[in-house]
Amino acid sequence: MTKDTAPVVVIGTGLAGYNLVKELRKLAPEQPILMITADDGRNYSKPMLSTGFGKNKSADELAMASAADMAEQLNIVIRTNTRVTHIDPAAHRIFIGEEPVEYSKLVLAWGAEAIRSRVEGDAEELIYSINDLQDYAAFRQAADGKKKVLIMGAGLIGAEYANDMAAGGFDIDVVAPCEHLLPSLLPAAAADAVQAGLEGLGVRFHLGPLVNRIVREGEGVRATLTNGETIAADVVVSAIGLRPRLDLAVKAGLQVNQGILVNRRLETSEADIYALGDCAEIEGRVLLYVLPLMASARALAKTLAGEATDTSFGVMPVTVKTPVVPVVVSPPAAGSSGNWSIDGEGADIQAEFRGESGELLGYALTGARVMNKVALNKELPAIMP
Repeated sequence: MTKDTAPVVVIGTGLAGYNLVKELRKLAPEQPILMITADDGRNYSKPMLSTGFGKNKSADELAMASAADMAEQLNIVIRTNTRVTHIDPAAHRIFIGEEPVEYSKLVLAWGAEAIRSRVEGDAEELIYSINDLQDYAAFRQAADGKKKVLIMGAGLIGAEYANDMAAGGFDIDVVAPCEHLLPSLLPAAAADAVQAGLEGLGVRFHLGPLVNRIVREGEGVRATLTNGETIAADVVVSAIGLRPRLDLAVKAGLQVNQGILVNRRLETSEADIYALGDCAEIEGRVLLYVLPLMASARALAKTLAGEATDTSFGVMPVTVKTPVVPVVVSPPAAGSSGNWSIDGEGADIQAEFRGESGELLGYALTGARVMNKVALNKELPAIMP
């Protein structure tokens, strides 16, 4: 096999990997494609993981297709439950243990990993991070028949799980070392509106302290916070954040920062190796959201099919799945100079971040005000034109 006849190899079968291959298949029907994944390769929508309890959906019910179904549908080869152990850019090969696999182009679409909590105690096996469908299946099994859930983290995932599990009948405590929930996305007034809605579902917030110890107590656990407070729970969700997977990229000599560094064509520092989705950093941005991922997949598919195409990101607001108080937010770029203005009351808040000349640079909408997103989107600058 030569470089020209070797397949395009895509590592990862999440939203990034599958959407890239779907787009590439439209443009190059006969291109040999090999996908490799460390999990079972089922096709599912990751954002739906934080809606499963409210809808009473099992992991199997959230899955849209098996790996075998996807392989047949896309006319590709998929190797499941398989870990790539080494990348050799010079030889255009990856290794699965001792087995070499050649590629013509290599795409890293392996996503982000959950940041592991560092707490003392003997209850590590009862602390769950939910970052993929198999994680979700394991947590649903652990939570079956249980009632009290402790969620560590009040960012997007923590807030969404608090809403989802409260709607599913669970008794929820949320602990996070921040002044208000969703601190990287919302100004305080909008965050307070969401918190009030979640508290209406019975969610209890403990904002400010950290969990520093979790020990087994009977069939459940008892968590001790840095302020001395203790919380009893049956199981624990760790939702303290995600970070791009970098280990293999670093070992292969690829340039990395927060993520794997890529240019506008999603090219890494090594020829014929690309990265997209949650593991990629493009012009200083790691965008852990669906809309940028979809735009990247469309652009990269064109490049892989022979039409070099730069990735561009327009206005891409983020929808937070807290149906008790709907949220749409387009946060201002890091380092933006300006101020928030707040309008509204109760659950219905419209927060606008405007620059010194009055130009709109970001917004946060909650409750009934989410209907104003279309008009505000017209005012916003593109994230990456």
